[in-house]
Amino acid sequence: MTAVNGQRRLQLGSKQIDYTLQRSTRRTIGFVISDSGLRVTAPRWVLLRDIELAIHSKETWILAKLQERGERAVERARQQMEWRDGARLPYLGGALTLRVRPASAHSVAVHHDESAGELAVHLPEGAQEQALKDTVRDWLQRQAHALFAQRLPLYAMQLGVQYCAFKLTSARTQWGSCTAKGIIRLNWRLVHFGQAQIDYVIAHELAHLREMNHSPRFWALVASVFPDYAAARKVLRERGPEMLPVF
Repeated sequence: MTAVNGQRRLQLGSKQIDYTLQRSTRRTIGFVISDSGLRVTAPRWVLLRDIELAIHSKETWILAKLQERGERAVERARQQMEWRDGARLPYLGGALTLRVRPASAHSVAVHHDESAGELAVHLPEGAQEQALKDTVRDWLQRQAHALFAQRLPLYAMQLGVQYCAFKLTSARTQWGSCTAKGIIRLNWRLVHFGQAQIDYVIAHELAHLREMNHSPRFWALVASVFPDYAAARKVLRERGPEMLPVF
């Protein structure tokens, strides 16, 4: 007899693991580890005992990934930014100190003092925290757009490709994408990272204009213009979007 969708519990080694079981039309059993825990997707005809045998067969991987997710959640909570005067904002691989200053009733302004490593945000008296977030986000997006507009042509020339347009995105799980029509989408939150990570994503997406896949030929193409792509990729994997300031 098969089990219906829902929450279940299973003993893995010395730990009790909660997981979500979803039935689908897929042909094999799939496993996904997210902030919500373990999700198992299985064909409708597979018996529960066979699903649990499959989970046990992946015990080492599942426990390791759940521990890794837990550690990332702790680190994320530890690093969670407080939106106030004196807070540190990740920017281009370093950090800016936020300076919140009073402004006239309807005035909002941002001033970047690069030499002092500060970002002064002038807001009306009594402005809510979200106003500070929105103002900083808008400024970061403008910086990202300007920076991407400078770097894209450089790598396009090196790769011998042409893109027709680029757009900013706020994707939760992707740093960039490329369409067959030559539209490049880049996550504006890359501006929190250093130049190496930004350039890697740009080179990666532009390389798709010649290889719309992730084959060895694609990676060789990326390496031809950005040899140290593996190190930049590792940084992005270790500090995903969930580790960045929440706007």
